[in-house]
Amino acid sequence: MNAKLVSIARIDPSRAAESRIAVPDKHNPSFKNAVRLQESITAAPERKVLLWLAARMPAKINSDHLTLLGFLSMCLAGASYAFARWHPFGLLLAAIFLALNWFGDSLDGTLARVRNCQRPRYGFYVDHMIDSVGAIFLMGGFAASGFIDWRIAVGMLVAFLLLSIETYLASYTLGVFRLSFAKLGPTEIRILLALGNLALWLRPNAKLPRLSLRVFDFSGLIAIFGMLIMFVIAAVFHTRSLYRQERQR
Repeated sequence: MNAKLVSIARIDPSRAAESRIAVPDKHNPSFKNAVRLQESITAAPERKVLLWLAARMPAKINSDHLTLLGFLSMCLAGASYAFARWHPFGLLLAAIFLALNWFGDSLDGTLARVRNCQRPRYGFYVDHMIDSVGAIFLMGGFAASGFIDWRIAVGMLVAFLLLSIETYLASYTLGVFRLSFAKLGPTEIRILLALGNLALWLRPNAKLPRLSLRVFDFSGLIAIFGMLIMFVIAAVFHTRSLYRQERQR
């Protein structure tokens, strides 16, 4: 590994971490990447792990390889959930692919920052287009798994896409890209899914006491409610903020 790249991560971690500083695009000086805010529960230790991994990543591996790995892993996680309809081993496979998705999806941007080869417009666009398509595969796998009502899976997808749209619009209009809500981010969601897989592995037909709802049905309803609440709060807050800013001009 190039010593210069290693020194960047050790001497100035902020250049390789989830930065609060907008990064300009050298190919388009008028463009500035939105400030990234990551305040989830695991953000601090995760940042250290990603820096450690990025500083030791072989030179022949670049951010595009990691992005592709993250996308394929999410698609395979969805396929694994669908396979779990016939064999519980699919739940284990889904957990493995979710871990690989974390590796690729979380490390690609860190690697670009450590190597100082950011592509703000390309990276933002491709990464989040892939996230949206990957969510369709994942929720499709849920719906096909039989462990969750397909209507709840569709509701989760709709709520996720609404929250994503609000986040991307806020990034463009306010210059702030929020990666977490209520201390929960993508990594926490993956952990919760893995724990849910374990619960299903141990008790495939488990239902909540006094409720005729399966574990994933109940969890899915909570996820829908939570994402919609975050969507509404963020939309109201950002609309008010933009209104005040525009009114002052």
